[in-house]
Amino acid sequence: MSSLEHRIPPPVVGALVATAMWLAAPVGPLLPLADTPRHVLTGLLAVAGIAFDLFGLLAFRAARTTLNPMRPARASALVVTGVYRLTRNPMYVGMLCLLLAWAVWLSSVFALAGPAAFLLYITRFQIVPEERVLEDLFGLQYRQYAARVRRWL
Repeated sequence: MSSLEHRIPPPVVGALVATAMWLAAPVGPLLPLADTPRHVLTGLLAVAGIAFDLFGLLAFRAARTTLNPMRPARASALVVTGVYRLTRNPMYVGMLCLLLAWAVWLSSVFALAGPAAFLLYITRFQIVPEERVLEDLFGLQYRQYAARVRRWL
């Protein structure tokens, strides 16, 4: 299974999961949410997702380190400020929030499996391998950071 590590770009994983959610939505039972609360929750989750993604990207830009999740060994700086004080993976948190927003919008119980699948896949095949690379690159500094900031939230 290690052959899947850093093989599929996370946005592609998110798009594939979103497509699967859309296909699964008509099959299962509906979420018991009226339209107004569903729209509000969808909007809040989408805004949170976009914010996590944007602030994560901006922090990487400010640190002048690689934005490419497929090549973590090219990291030139360990980013620990801004949104990275809340989570070690704000861009993945952002994608997860967007998938949750999509599940709520689809109003499908089955679509809720999508964000869970994304979380499990990204953790195993993207985040854990990234963490190994970051520990190799930044040693004690990364271990101290990982000890004080959660992987997700």
